[in-house]
Amino acid sequence: MSRLPAVFASLTHPQTPASAGALWEPDVRDHFIDMKRFLKINAADNVAVALADDLHKGETVEVDGVGVTLRDDIARGHKFALRDIAAGENVVKYGYPIGHATEDIPQGGWIHSHNLKTNLRDDLEYTYAPKVYDVAYPRRDAKVMGYLRKNGAMGIRNELWIVPSVGCVNGQAQAIAERVKRECDCSHLDDVRVYTHNYGCSQLGDDHANTQKALAALVKHPNAGAVLVLGLGCENNQVSALKEVIGEWDDERVKFLIAQEVEDEIEAGFEICRGLVEKTKSDKRQPLPLSYLKVGLKCGGSDGFSGITANPLVGLFSDWLIAQGGTTVLTEVPEMFGAETILMDRAADRTVFDETVCLINDFKHYFRKFDQPIYENPSPGNKKGGITTLEEKSLGCVQKGGAQPVVDVLNYARPVTKPGLNLLQAPGNDLVAASALALSGCQLVLFTTGRGTPFGAFVPTMKISTNTRLSEFKANWIDFNAGTLVEDEEPQVVLERFIDKVLATADGEYLKHEKTGFKEIAIFKTGVTL
Repeated sequence: MSRLPAVFASLTHPQTPASAGALWEPDVRDHFIDMKRFLKINAADNVAVALADDLHKGETVEVDGVGVTLRDDIARGHKFALRDIAAGENVVKYGYPIGHATEDIPQGGWIHSHNLKTNLRDDLEYTYAPKVYDVAYPRRDAKVMGYLRKNGAMGIRNELWIVPSVGCVNGQAQAIAERVKRECDCSHLDDVRVYTHNYGCSQLGDDHANTQKALAALVKHPNAGAVLVLGLGCENNQVSALKEVIGEWDDERVKFLIAQEVEDEIEAGFEICRGLVEKTKSDKRQPLPLSYLKVGLKCGGSDGFSGITANPLVGLFSDWLIAQGGTTVLTEVPEMFGAETILMDRAADRTVFDETVCLINDFKHYFRKFDQPIYENPSPGNKKGGITTLEEKSLGCVQKGGAQPVVDVLNYARPVTKPGLNLLQAPGNDLVAASALALSGCQLVLFTTGRGTPFGAFVPTMKISTNTRLSEFKANWIDFNAGTLVEDEEPQVVLERFIDKVLATADGEYLKHEKTGFKEIAIFKTGVTL
């Protein structure tokens, strides 16, 4: 790679075309790497972020040639003022306001929930003002070793799935799976799995439709070499209706069973699955172009490092994969609030811009429909890690989307059809959002975290730590450590290691959650349960 875009897009103002494709200047990089205890991210910022735990009250630190005496102890990931900030004045991080001071904040003072409040409000008027960024990457002669399915899609795992049409048969589905694992030779399979859920009955309207769309997408996901759909018989989500939502399927690889129509559903289900296991023995990995790869972009348990290390690294990978002809999908719509214009400015055309505006405003309406505040998003874990407002969280979150154009906006569970960066309708909830990415066709999910989490979606879910401490403390959870970016590892080296890790995962290398078996699905619920 002859040019290295900045790992931290936030080092230059995100609204200027130079930001996305700016080269690392040696003096900037050297200054950054030397500054291991704190970081001023953007030249326009009036705050700096603590990178270490040893910033104590009374210490004087030098920032841009100015001595700043700390008025408080500053924890890792938290912010301190670089100059006096008056009550009502904007606090600026990443080059953008992240809220306003609720009281006078002296130079060196700790800035957090006690003295900083969001500026965000309800629906906004947006203007189509497209920007184009230089994010060119050379094509790499690389392949991914995947399973080419009959419909032309690629799977990166070969698994047998049992999908209940309704939660009432979760137990029977589990019993079938356990018998398959006991009595069949499944050594060629990556897993035999039941994706239990609580839905399929007593649902109305959008919830019923979401369940059907989600289960249909699960059935057709290419990481499954074969699927048994297990119904009950009396549920709202009738198997016959679910088949209509599925549309076309491979009759040799997808089978259906209704428990109320057979005397022993476990025996019948086992016999079906035994045949499916035999069918999958002919499946082999083969080298395929990177254009077959679809990757979901997700963060959870974010901290003050998320927008500095892991999220920008994922953004660079997204730009790189798209340059190879691949696809990435960004979701968590509430975590776009406050940074949505960065994505809107990159809409490929006016239609995509309008769809992005609808995506944002429709989700705000969803909050108001249930009388919930729109802008109280940072969780207790986020706040402990140094994130104060939703603007701050969102400005870090959207960096996972890199700087490539936004080519499409997807409704929940709609399959990806356009190569490039896609936006997907789904909430911030980790398991629901990760599941949604997979339901739209992503074969794996990149999940950045500053706090850590053990879960995994039903596709490989790579945990990327924002800081080295977490990766060492939770080595049984974390797959890749991005914290070295603020230590002493060259950014290009980190990016290359990360690309290699993602491709190795696609080629079959198991992630931590796959080894533990922590794999689940969660369906987006929006309304009433009868």
